[in-house]
Amino acid sequence: GFDVPFINHYFGVVLDHVHIDLRHVLASLGFSGGLKGCEASLGIDRGDAKGIDGYFAVLLWRDYIRNNNRKALETLLSYNIKDVVNLEKLMVLAYNLKIEKTPFRESCRLNIPALPTIPFAVDLQTVRRIRRESWHEEF
Repeated sequence: GFDVPFINHYFGVVLDHVHIDLRHVLASLGFSGGLKGCEASLGIDRGDAKGIDGYFAVLLWRDYIRNNNRKALETLLSYNIKDVVNLEKLMVLAYNLKIEKTPFRESCRLNIPALPTIPFAVDLQTVRRIRRESWHEEF
């Protein structure tokens, strides 16, 4: 509902393959609160990236551009990779929940994908500093 139209409009890239918006699939299973909320409800731990959202991602990018803060960039990359990796896990969990009441639930169940090693880490010092600064900007 958001990503593909955004990519099409702003980058002129046509993605003409199947697109599944997990928001609707997860809502049909009783999960709500956006992807981060669904992750939490399904026991997916974001580690040090917990509490970082799309707005904060913009602040991380801004800090990298303005201050050439490589730690902000690495934190942003870690957050973005976790988003992508967790989408696969959410899709598999949703699929398995969807087939739970069918006669083929055992034979068609998918294994939860192993999480890859993420080569970037969240820098908590940078996160705390940006939170402090953005809070001051609001007031």
